Amino acid sequence: MGRFLFVVPPLVGHVNPAVGTAAALAARGHDIAWAGPPGLVRRLAGPDASVYPCVPDGPGPGPGLEGNGRIEGRTARLKGPAAFQFLWESFLVPLADHMAPLVRDAVEEFGPDVLVADQQTVAGGLVADALGLTWATSATTSAELVDPLAGMPKVAAWLDGLLEELRGRIAGGRGTADPRMSPYGVVAYTTRALLGPAELPGQVRLVGPSVADRVTPDDFPWEWLDGADRTVLVTLGTANADAGGPFLNAAAEALAGMAASGVRAVVVDPAGTVPDAFGNVLLRPHVPQLPLLARADAVVCHAGHNTVCEALWHGVPLAVAPIRDDQPLVAGQVTDAGAGVRLRFARAGAPRIAEAVTALLDPANGHREAARAIARSFREAGGSAAAADHLEALLPPLSHAPGAAPGHAPGNATRDRRPAR
Repeated sequence: MGRFLFVVPPLVGHVNPAVGTAAALAARGHDIAWAGPPGLVRRLAGPDASVYPCVPDGPGPGPGLEGNGRIEGRTARLKGPAAFQFLWESFLVPLADHMAPLVRDAVEEFGPDVLVADQQTVAGGLVADALGLTWATSATTSAELVDPLAGMPKVAAWLDGLLEELRGRIAGGRGTADPRMSPYGVVAYTTRALLGPAELPGQVRLVGPSVADRVTPDDFPWEWLDGADRTVLVTLGTANADAGGPFLNAAAEALAGMAASGVRAVVVDPAGTVPDAFGNVLLRPHVPQLPLLARADAVVCHAGHNTVCEALWHGVPLAVAPIRDDQPLVAGQVTDAGAGVRLRFARAGAPRIAEAVTALLDPANGHREAARAIARSFREAGGSAAAADHLEALLPPLSHAPGAAPGHAPGNATRDRRPAR
């Protein structure tokens, strides 16, 4: 069977889809290893996951993280091109510089037949390209697929220069492929129903979300939801606690005002920014998101691609309040598909949030039906099983057979060495 090395960043939304795909491959008998943050990977993929520690889970040497996936020094005021520049200069490039030698060591130790690199973990693509490995891109957001810099040629040229400097530093200038778009294949966790009609490169494979049960502590008080007519989930993801306080407070106030309508709301508040609890509003630092979405009627979120896809997988419409990065693009996809309404993050007070949730819960507006249509497209696309199919197709022919001899990846002499646990 084959050996797959997944290279992932210390970001929950980027690890989650890979977990489902890796699990599908493992169920078919393939060997899986990870290069990334060991604590985060094992929390999401299970305590027995084989991980080569290539990046810290929180504060420490390497790229600047404040813990819980927040990028050090990035404030709510950073948006648009400034936020894009900050993301690359202050996080993604330092992340690549830090990870590259450790990814190379992982390749030497594990000897993968196929390396799967997250689109924002460009060290994986650069190292694989330089070594002549077969590799694929894991695209956990559709932002790069639709060329968001097409209308900003100067910004695009700046980023191209940044990536070429990286290639020189960590790959000795070897390789020519864009580390965000493997020529062997790009596994994209979306479908046309959400993505829309954008023209895509030929190597992109749309597989829908890779949704799998995650290993997370479940101390949620499920009985609290008993008797609710409608349930609303409010979450801003794991990386936005610095910016989320005012919005979460406004959302809690808005939903408290809907108690008479039988609405109960769960507000995810990891930083404890909402001081007052209300009778029909439950504040939690974390939640088992997938099981909760199965019982939700509406979601209020930041338009993070992972949260959006998980909500739509369950046919749940969304009120999307994008903050930065790819979120405005994803929010536009949600509203263009009719599966939600858009809020202005910095100006959405309690009345506007209440109005948006009311619109989502009203069947006459069609948001629920649009969300269910996208859910059907997700399931038809195949998700983690389809992603596994595409990655299996990259294996050397002998690797498909049980007991087959190893492939020809660098480091095969040390294939039997396992990562430290």
